[in-house]
Amino acid sequence: MEIQPIKQSNFVSNSSETAKLRTLMNTTPTMPLSALRLIALSLAFTLFPLLQVRAGELTAAVAANFAPPFREIAIEFETATGHNVRVASGSSGNFYSQIKNGAPFDVFFSADAERPKLLEDEGLGIKDTRFTYAIGRLVLWSPNENLVKGEATLRSKQYKRLAMASPKTAPYGVAAMQAMQKLELWDSLQPHIVTGDSLGQTMGFIESGNAQLGFVSLSQVLDPKIKGKGSRWDVPNNLHEPIKQDVIVLSRAKNNPAAKALLEFMGGPQAKTIIKHYGYELK
Repeated sequence: MEIQPIKQSNFVSNSSETAKLRTLMNTTPTMPLSALRLIALSLAFTLFPLLQVRAGELTAAVAANFAPPFREIAIEFETATGHNVRVASGSSGNFYSQIKNGAPFDVFFSADAERPKLLEDEGLGIKDTRFTYAIGRLVLWSPNENLVKGEATLRSKQYKRLAMASPKTAPYGVAAMQAMQKLELWDSLQPHIVTGDSLGQTMGFIESGNAQLGFVSLSQVLDPKIKGKGSRWDVPNNLHEPIKQDVIVLSRAKNNPAAKALLEFMGGPQAKTIIKHYGYELK
């Protein structure tokens, strides 16, 4: 918060008032030193919250599926700590490449466990800061409330385009591919499939009507902007590998107290409540 300077004219506007003020000062009994100290301490404690400077700031690279809950977590974190969070959202694969090329991120919330481990092994992530913050859920979703009726919808092929994230850049794309392979539909659905670089782009295909349905994360469907709309099928967990999502503090943030504080906050009750509210499981 910026403290504006106090102008003298706010207190004394002319020489007559100045004279009256001097008379009052000369005739007022001297206040004991102990009382002055008490007043000074009282003012210090009153003004401290106003004068407190933010302790630090960080930039977080957040996988697209986790963007909706992280927006809420960031607000709670900033309120509780005074730190400032800047957020970039995208695919885990693209973030991994950007971090290797020197992108200025402090914390990486991946949609898988593989890439944070790679960054740690490559010396770009700080050892012992990596952990699983959430286990994701894959869903098949359409804005058409009558379209998705489970596995049978995929088999019916009563749609032109089916959207999914690219398995090359997005872990949820890998899970979608595994599910279709397990259902023995992967090859036959190829003419219908359109891929996005991230789950954010995949959801964009569906919302814009370029695809009639698609594989996205449960957290995206539970976003307040979408929750309750359309139709969905929660893909059974036995159709794909668990979507373990890890976070890691990156090496450039080794002396950043805000990054350390964010990881501690992620393990607390406020963050966990938000994460579960968006359909994730906790390890």
